[in-house]
Amino acid sequence: MKLADNKATLSFSNGNAPIELPVYSGNIGPDVVDIRKLYAQTGMFTYDPGFLSTASCQSAITYIDGDKGELLYRGYPIEQLATNCDFLETCHLLLYGNLPDVAAKADFTKRVANHTMVNEQMQFFLRGFRRDAHPMAIMTGLVGALSAFYHDSTDINNPEHREISAIRLIAKMPTLVAMAYKYSIGQPFMYPKNNLSYSGNFLHMMFATPCEDYKVNPVIERALDRIFVLHADHEQNASTSTVRLCGSSGTNPFAAIAAGVACLWGPAHGGANEACLNMLEEIQASGGISKVGEFMEKVKDKNSGVKLMGFGHRVYKNYDPRAKMMQETCDEVLAALGLENDPLFKLAKALEKIALEDDYFVSRKLYPNVDFYSGIVQRAIGIPVKLFTGIFALARTVGWIAQLNEMISDPEYKIGRPRQLFTGSPRRDVVAIAKR
Repeated sequence: MKLADNKATLSFSNGNAPIELPVYSGNIGPDVVDIRKLYAQTGMFTYDPGFLSTASCQSAITYIDGDKGELLYRGYPIEQLATNCDFLETCHLLLYGNLPDVAAKADFTKRVANHTMVNEQMQFFLRGFRRDAHPMAIMTGLVGALSAFYHDSTDINNPEHREISAIRLIAKMPTLVAMAYKYSIGQPFMYPKNNLSYSGNFLHMMFATPCEDYKVNPVIERALDRIFVLHADHEQNASTSTVRLCGSSGTNPFAAIAAGVACLWGPAHGGANEACLNMLEEIQASGGISKVGEFMEKVKDKNSGVKLMGFGHRVYKNYDPRAKMMQETCDEVLAALGLENDPLFKLAKALEKIALEDDYFVSRKLYPNVDFYSGIVQRAIGIPVKLFTGIFALARTVGWIAQLNEMISDPEYKIGRPRQLFTGSPRRDVVAIAKR
């Protein structure tokens, strides 16, 4: 960041002298007012619930322009990456700042492939969970447990440890997600096949069984890879901020990523595509496509309590750039699998049509977001709704690691310590119990 030409002046109506605050400019995006010395100069903090107007760090990884509907990874538009690059190229970009050439991609792919297996004892750890446990409950435990198996890469302040833990997490997350799925349905775990692509290997571990050969469908393979690319990072969202805050204490990388998995589980964050599919299934159960109009009228009624899931976005005030790519993928997958006439998918299309044409939704910019389409694609592939957030965690792991590495390497980083506006009781004395 660089010091801006102008400064911010903070004046007070109580007669206190005004103070000047530095203003910094990034390469793109809004300037920021540096308030780090505010308390020392004034005895006051700022008040910003949810940190919606606060830059908690400087970062060179991901940039979002919500008004334009723009998402950049290291300067590259998400549309170009999703069209021209696969997930491991995107991982390389996020981790190291550049897209790999042919040799670098081959080397990175080999390094990831060498770490796809997990310690065999992880199976016994897994079996401690109930069969009907939510996959995200299992994933939170499994990712945190990695630190108990890989002691040689738990020093977050050691760049070599962070490097090997990054490769391990990217490599092992598909294995762990697939193991959680297989465990829930009572099927044997399938070991990784390193001759397959990253996405192809995941599909094999998810859907193959020992009793017959499994052939990866290239359309599904590409669709899943695109889901991974589109979800790889998204700036300082709740789970990424959680990883940074957790990592700022000096905890090991596996624990920091497990904290991100736990945060991602929330229905307002990574669970949004799960909530979207649940909404579609509820409409289907209430009467299907004939009830879409009625449902959308309830959405418009503020007193109905009915929410439209999978539409609109907190950051994007325009169309989510990831949604357009996911919409194309959705159509390709449904066509390849012959599911265009599936009742739930026809229902989703009817919902989409109303949202894109009705003035109520258009004026509020409640466009379909990436969760809407990715949920439909994953259901078509055969991934159960409860596992959707696990897929999201798998994809987002590389972004979390890149953000964690960046924070630890920043000489200005400190342990996270938000402040508060205290509204409780002032000081009071304890009265003896007999006199209370």
